[in-house]
Amino acid sequence: MNRLTVDGKDYFLPSPIDDLRDQILAAIKAGGGYVNIPPLRSGPGVDILFSPGMPVTWTQIDVGESPSLTPETGISELDL
Repeated sequence: MNRLTVDGKDYFLPSPIDDLRDQILAAIKAGGGYVNIPPLRSGPGVDILFSPGMPVTWTQIDVGESPSLTPETGISELDL
């Protein structure tokens, strides 16, 4: 999973992200511009105004299956 953090707010992104990364870089190099950040599942996404000096961080997160809880105890399988 890919996470984009812009000015302290996190956006989780569908793959691939190469075009989006290029759009953001182009907007910043142009002195600023809006880029549509697509939603993870469905919907219109969100338009963000990117400008030089704006803090932007890309993170790739390895998302495995979450451990299930045992119905009797509510204890995670990882805790056992």
